[in-house]
Amino acid sequence: MKNRTVIGIICMVLAVATTFLIAPLVTKLSTDTVSVPRLCENVTRGAKIDESCVEVVSVKSDTLPSGVITDTKNIIGLYATTNLFSGDYLTTAKLSLNSNTADDAFSSLKGDKYAMSFTIDSFAAGLSGKIQNGDIISLVTVDKNSGKSTMPAEFKYVKVITTTTAGGVDQDRIVPNEDGSYTPPSTVTLLVNATQAKLLAEYEEGTINCVLVYRGNAENAQKFLDKQDEYFEKASSKEESKTNEQTDTKSENKAANDDVVERANDIINGNADYYDVNEAVNNNG
Repeated sequence: MKNRTVIGIICMVLAVATTFLIAPLVTKLSTDTVSVPRLCENVTRGAKIDESCVEVVSVKSDTLPSGVITDTKNIIGLYATTNLFSGDYLTTAKLSLNSNTADDAFSSLKGDKYAMSFTIDSFAAGLSGKIQNGDIISLVTVDKNSGKSTMPAEFKYVKVITTTTAGGVDQDRIVPNEDGSYTPPSTVTLLVNATQAKLLAEYEEGTINCVLVYRGNAENAQKFLDKQDEYFEKASSKEESKTNEQTDTKSENKAANDDVVERANDIINGNADYYDVNEAVNNNG
């Protein structure tokens, strides 16, 4: 009887613990969920996100990756910055306000930057047809006469607007051929400033090779472009300083010459007792 009593008490304690402690904990774990949108089909880079490719699912909040967008309205109408796949949750890094198409880039020009193309001389020179809109690349130029190659500092980081086939089809509008292959591009269009545009026209006489530097979200890509802009700002500052120094030197020489002429006139007009030739020569080097 005593053993049965002890067993009964233990069972009652376990029952109470289950009712008031374990059960609420299980309920909390099972109900601590959040509704989030995720892709229900693949989306290619630059494609627009619409309602047809998004589904809303309930998941445990503690299993969600950091930075996941939980409101569908913050997704619809944006564009994929990279290739996305069914089942992917979306973050701000994966989305952009524009599609990164050539038309977007052209319509954003404000006069301080220009769009300019150069010819791809070979399949390898154009990165084997793998350049994409928005890529950050460097240029390597080769002089056809000397064979000398250089990596101009003026083109360390430049943005690709698009690549275009010989038939005039931009990279974001190209479609596969019947055999599944793609027509390789024949030109690359870059976002450049005035100095770069002049140099690019000269380099077109030789061979230009593309080197991929960065492919990713627009925020990080802009950091490379900012570095390139800093280079031109420093170069402009040095040129301005050099011009100022030359102007100062000319002014000093003119003042010295004017002084000599003035003293000579004083002697001729009888307004000076003598003229020290040695002093004049020493003062003027």
